Amino acid sequence: MGLGHSHSPAEGAAPAHTDPRIIRRMFFGLAILSVFLVIEVTVGVLIHSLSLLADAGHMLTDILALCMGIIALALARRSAVSPARTFGWHRAEVLTAMVNAVLLVGVAAYIVIEALHRLGDAPAVSGWGLIATAAAGLASNVAVALLLRSSSTESLAVRGAYMEVLADAASSVGVIVAGVITVTTGWRYADIVLAVAISLYIAPRAIMLGASALRILIQQSPSSVDIDKVAASLAAIDGVTGVHDLHIWSLTVGMDVVTVHLTTSGDPNLALRTARELLAERGLEHATIQVETPSDAKRCSAEVTW
Repeated sequence: MGLGHSHSPAEGAAPAHTDPRIIRRMFFGLAILSVFLVIEVTVGVLIHSLSLLADAGHMLTDILALCMGIIALALARRSAVSPARTFGWHRAEVLTAMVNAVLLVGVAAYIVIEALHRLGDAPAVSGWGLIATAAAGLASNVAVALLLRSSSTESLAVRGAYMEVLADAASSVGVIVAGVITVTTGWRYADIVLAVAISLYIAPRAIMLGASALRILIQQSPSSVDIDKVAASLAAIDGVTGVHDLHIWSLTVGMDVVTVHLTTSGDPNLALRTARELLAERGLEHATIQVETPSDAKRCSAEVTW
């Protein structure tokens, strides 16, 4: 019986994108957006603006994206592995994403329900208040985007936060337009219409975020991996007569893990090496492969029933 374990060649080395300066920029951006989130919620409540509250919900997605990005980069620098946590804190990002998704769906639902309550009796909203607050929000988004732009090509975590900030900048422009319409025409429903539009934009993305996190938490195979094709490819290796106990799951985003038992009647070292190369070609570098003789495989199948 043989056991093999493989990693990517660079595993154990700190990636270039974990430069502490990048994390500091993200913290600075987080501070800017957090301060403005409080301002936007406060003004939205004071002037009864649903669009500002909806835009604040969208800004919350920026803050959450930055938080998850910071967590991801910090874990990439040093995951606190211990005997009690053999996988470290890599799942923290996934748990955060699930909480975020639930929170964002709740915010979107609240805005839509409140908008329905206001139909037929839309309160007067200060158009100038909308314009001034949204313009300040746009400025904060632009400032954070400039902070993250240079690092967005070096890290997927930073890129995700950068794209969220750009999307929120567009949302702020929409609130400014609603403010202009309110000032020039006095139409009270501009604020409500835009609030619903922003909420309908947030909700599907939040649901997709939650679905992705749930897929990882229940250890489904990654959507990018065809497990049947992987099994067939392993079974086609010279000398391999059986493939069982094949499990593929994600520890967190971008960290897929494989365990598999191979039955072989030939050279176990050759089967092991070929299986490692085959899995690595499919982006599955972190693989634990057990090579067994037919008698060992029979006993293993009888003992392991899950």
